[in-house]
Amino acid sequence: MAKESEGVPVGLDEMVPGLSVQYVRNLVSRAIAEDLGKGDLTTSMTVPETAKARGTFYSKQPLVVAGLPVAEEVFRMLEPDYGWNPVVSDGTKVSAGAPLASVEGKASTLLSGERVALNLLQRLSGIATLTRNFKDQLAGLNVELLDTRKTAPGLRIIEKYAVRVGGGTNHRMALDDGILIKNNHIAIAGDIRAAVEGVRQGRPAGMPIEVEVRTRQELDEAIECGADIALLDNMTPKEVAECVSFAHGRLLLEVSGGVGLENIRAYAEAGVDRISVGALTHSAPAVDIHFLIEPL
Repeated sequence: MAKESEGVPVGLDEMVPGLSVQYVRNLVSRAIAEDLGKGDLTTSMTVPETAKARGTFYSKQPLVVAGLPVAEEVFRMLEPDYGWNPVVSDGTKVSAGAPLASVEGKASTLLSGERVALNLLQRLSGIATLTRNFKDQLAGLNVELLDTRKTAPGLRIIEKYAVRVGGGTNHRMALDDGILIKNNHIAIAGDIRAAVEGVRQGRPAGMPIEVEVRTRQELDEAIECGADIALLDNMTPKEVAECVSFAHGRLLLEVSGGVGLENIRAYAEAGVDRISVGALTHSAPAVDIHFLIEPL
């Protein structure tokens, strides 16, 4: 398997530290079952069972690679006696035409696993590529780029892995992974103070309290209540700069909502500590990768 690139572990056994590797394998198993149905009819009728082949993944555009261990798992499940040769590691930025990895085995295995492997590799590399593009906009600034929970259902673990590969940081992996009091929580609780006090009594020790705010008045309430982080929601860079000046370092400030490649640097230069971008996962386009098979 591929080893490490830019500090990101990419072997399957290390791919999701602190989370279940079996989850990744179960996901791949479900994807294979979904695509194969009762069997690959075309391949079974056109390809001899004994035929051997080599398949190579190539980039068709500049991209950041993510998901090679997941693609490898597809072929491992279809044929344990396979050969895998990674040319690059996850996290590598490649140009159009670059080989990424090759696999050798039964031709039927390569043909039956091609689409699942490509779907996963193209999606994860798309997320990593978009994340790297956002990260590049923050060059020279001390701002953390975060993802969100806006992931495809069932794919969160590997999509957030792709964010890390691209240079971003994971926000909450799940609802039990952090406290974020949003507008709907505040509406039910009554106000910011009631929501924060309720959380303070029951939160796990040391877990920071983050509160979503939409105005400077709400930011003042969050500060007075002792919140650790304020999420500045859907503000302009100018409004964010005013909040930074008002907060004066009394809590961490995070920006979310309306952030794109064209304005993320303006938000960062306003002086916030963190910027969360849902687009990293919910709007990342799949990159163009193709899989060429040759007989052996």
